Amino acid sequence: MTKGQELETLNRRQCLDLLQGVRVGRLVFTEDALPAVQPVNFRLWHDDVVIRVAGGPKLAAATDNQVVAFQADELDADLRTGWSVTVVGHAEPITDVDELVELSGTFLQPWVDGRRDHFVRIRTEKMTGRRFRERGLPQYRSTDHDAVTS
Repeated sequence: MTKGQELETLNRRQCLDLLQGVRVGRLVFTEDALPAVQPVNFRLWHDDVVIRVAGGPKLAAATDNQVVAFQADELDADLRTGWSVTVVGHAEPITDVDELVELSGTFLQPWVDGRRDHFVRIRTEKMTGRRFRERGLPQYRSTDHDAVTS
């Protein structure tokens, strides 16, 4: 018999901690006036999400300074546990030479062949997170007590 599940709302620090542990998420943006969702590998950089793109609609969203959403999660369908974090903010191309040097040399290598010469930052304007856990298990603990949204 199952004890039931609880939904825990996560604060900003908890969301950032969880995002540090995964490398793939989903970018939600507008393409041809319609919503589009694509999986992307990413890294957190100064608490913002950074992706590396070849061009096309993802770069166009950044060049147009569009509001986009980014979502990452880890779920266990059998245990009905896991977490989900969503970041909403304006996408912008990274053009500062010092920032590009730092990003190019440290992380965010493409998964597939081909050039990905553009870095896109999603400014974290709003962040929300939830954890699904079995009732009675300890809650997520963090030393920071930021609000759920920022």
